[in-house]
Amino acid sequence: MNTAVIKNQLLERWQRSPLQRRWSTLVPRERLALALMLLFVLGALLYISLWQPAQHRLTNAREALAQQLELSGYLQAKAPLARALVEKPTASLAPDQLQGLVTSSAAAAQLTIERIDNSGDGSLQVNLQPVAFNQLLRWFTELEGQGVRIDEAGLDRNEEGLVTSRLTLRVAQ
Repeated sequence: MNTAVIKNQLLERWQRSPLQRRWSTLVPRERLALALMLLFVLGALLYISLWQPAQHRLTNAREALAQQLELSGYLQAKAPLARALVEKPTASLAPDQLQGLVTSSAAAAQLTIERIDNSGDGSLQVNLQPVAFNQLLRWFTELEGQGVRIDEAGLDRNEEGLVTSRLTLRVAQ
């Protein structure tokens, strides 16, 4: 169909509609008031549906950018420290020295070993008696500083506020 035909059909439907008959009975001042009110409502709808969400997303994007810039600055400030830690040589430990180091460092940290087992793959499985969690963490830090890696750690909290631990330790590489 041609656009002129469609236009004529729409015009005929408009002229026969009750809305057009009501519009034609209005005085020009009422028509103007309704047209201005329609423009206002359309403008408000456009603002609410398009402009306001866009402004909200822009504000969120600016806040996210500020957070990312702050994080980037923090990471750049801490980069030399991270490089120094990576380049810092770790203590070298032979696999046959692992058990002796674990038992001596546990005794020095006032931890009691319930059971210790050597595995064929070079790891050491250690069960400790209940101990304060902070004390256990200090021992973990000490072990890692001496070249021991904690592969697995199972911790169970006791009713007295202590933790029982099962560890799998290995020489760090």
